Amino acid sequence: MSLDLNEYPHRRYNILTGEWVLVSPHRTKRPWQGKQEEVQNEKKPSYDPSCYLCPGNTRSNGQVNPNYTSTFTFINDFSALLADTPSDKFEDGLFRAKGESGICKVVCFSPDHSLTLPLMEVAAIEEVIQLWRNEYKSLGSIDGINYVQIFENKGELMGCSNPHPHGQIWSQSSIPEEVLKKSKKQEEYWQEYQRSILGDYLIQEVQKKERLLFEDSNFVALVPFWAVWPYEVMIAPKRHLQHIGQLNANEIKSFAKAIKKVTTKFDNLFETSFPYSMGIHQAPTDGREHEAWHFHMSFYPPLLRSATVKKFMVGYELFANPQRDITAEQAAKTLQELPDTHYLNSIDN
Repeated sequence: MSLDLNEYPHRRYNILTGEWVLVSPHRTKRPWQGKQEEVQNEKKPSYDPSCYLCPGNTRSNGQVNPNYTSTFTFINDFSALLADTPSDKFEDGLFRAKGESGICKVVCFSPDHSLTLPLMEVAAIEEVIQLWRNEYKSLGSIDGINYVQIFENKGELMGCSNPHPHGQIWSQSSIPEEVLKKSKKQEEYWQEYQRSILGDYLIQEVQKKERLLFEDSNFVALVPFWAVWPYEVMIAPKRHLQHIGQLNANEIKSFAKAIKKVTTKFDNLFETSFPYSMGIHQAPTDGREHEAWHFHMSFYPPLLRSATVKKFMVGYELFANPQRDITAEQAAKTLQELPDTHYLNSIDN
C-alpha cells in the first residue's frame, strides 16, 4: 500500500534544521466545538496622539519621535539586550550562565498608524527592506555583534505591545540556536555538493508548483514542505545570497512584491489583520564567510480555523514533536485561491 500524504499520518523532514514534523491530515475531519470569539476589525486612524510610535509623539521614556515621513528606527526603550553587559561567566556546579550583550532596535514601517505591510505600497515596502539592509550592515559591523535578527510580531495574538505597524531588530554577541542548526545543515550540504541546499530545494518547488504562492525571476514564496504552523510561508531569493545586504535593486523590488502578496493573502484568508511572527534568517556577522548560507524570510501565523481561534503548541507538540493537521499542500491551495487584492481595498472600491 503506497503512502498517500493527504490521507495518512506521516513525518516530514526539515532540510534546514534536521528536525521532523508529524502531519496528521485525517484529523481535519474531526468536528470543532472549541473556542470561538467575535472578530474585532475596527479601522485604525492614520495618526493616534496616544501612540508611542507615531511621528512627533513622546515615548514612555520622555524622548520625542521626529516627524518622520518614511521609515524610522531607534534603540528599543525596553531592550532585551544591553550593549554594556559584561561577558563574565557564572558557574556553580550544574548552574551555568554567561553575560550576553547586544543592541535592540525598533523599526517603524510607516508614519501612518493604520498601514500594515499588506496595506502599504510596494515602493514603501522597498524602503523598509532598505532600512533592514542598512541595519544589518551597520549593526553587524560592530565588534562583538555576531548575529542580527530582524523580525516582526504582528497583532495582539502574537504579543505585540503597540498597534503601530513596526518590527524589531535584535543584534547580539552569540549566535542563536535556530541559526546554529540551519548553519550546520547548510554547511553539510555545501561541503558535499558545493551548492546551496535551499537553492536546490527552490528549484524542485518551482518545478512542482504545488506549494508556490509567488514567483518571478528573483524570488519565490511558498508553503514549505516541512511547515509546522498552519499557514507557514517562506520567501527566498533564487540567487544564492548569504544576506539581505547583497540584494540588488531589482531583487529588492521583487522581495517587496512577494511580501505584499503573501501578507495580503494572509489578511484575505479570514478577512482580518492576520497575526504572525515573521523573521529573516541570514548569515551571522562573526567575520566568517558563511558561503553555504542562503537567506530566507519565514512567516509563522497561528490561525487555523478562523480569525480568532489560535493554534497553540500544546500537549504532544510541547512534550514530544511539532505536529500539524492540514498538509502544506492543503494550506498552499487555500492561499493560492485567495485574491491578490486586499479585502479592505475591495470594500472601498
